[in-house]
Amino acid sequence: MVDVTVRRNARARRYTLRLDRRGDGAIVTIPRRGTLMEAKAFVARHADWIAERLTARPDLPEVPTAVPIRGVVHQVLSTGSPRGGIRIVALDAGPAIEIPGEAPHVRRRLTDHLKKEARADLVAAVARHAEALGVRPTAIRLKDTTSRWGSASARGVLAFSWRLVMVPPFVLDYVAAHEVAHLKEMNHSDRFWAICERLCPATDAAKAWLKKNGAGLHRLP
Repeated sequence: MVDVTVRRNARARRYTLRLDRRGDGAIVTIPRRGTLMEAKAFVARHADWIAERLTARPDLPEVPTAVPIRGVVHQVLSTGSPRGGIRIVALDAGPAIEIPGEAPHVRRRLTDHLKKEARADLVAAVARHAEALGVRPTAIRLKDTTSRWGSASARGVLAFSWRLVMVPPFVLDYVAAHEVAHLKEMNHSDRFWAICERLCPATDAAKAWLKKNGAGLHRLP
């Protein structure tokens, strides 16, 4: 079974299909007037193409031996057992995250868990800043972009990289504050930065942290 991610692009003129960045799933793009039903049919018609490309792909990266979670490096341990849930444990060498299941599924389960944790942290941070500013986003979405950590649309949709779960909490808090501030000022004017810094006094420190460490997070897990 192959995971297929659905994305809508108002500028797309037709349905398109490609492997995801890591090559273990596929991404189908829906044009502005397209539908989910048509997208499913499009994927079904190209099932052989997906299978051929996945078979020809290079070996997937191994599960990382360690991953940062909220700024703290955790060892990644595969239990090999089909039972049990993901849990954080304390070892003499430091914290670790235990992932159940067979080896081929560990990486995916780790990523899914991190995405779930990222959403919880971001929803809470956005709610806090939105209340302080008297605004309300229309939606919060998670993505895996390499060009930006967050974005805000004119319709009030906030999007964030799920990899923010890896950064220290004050950095995630800054990115959430940054995008919420855009609900008041859809620009990067002095007024915008004043709002951002009022919501997150650690704005400068967080920006410096991302500049120094952010690129390396896109190679995990």
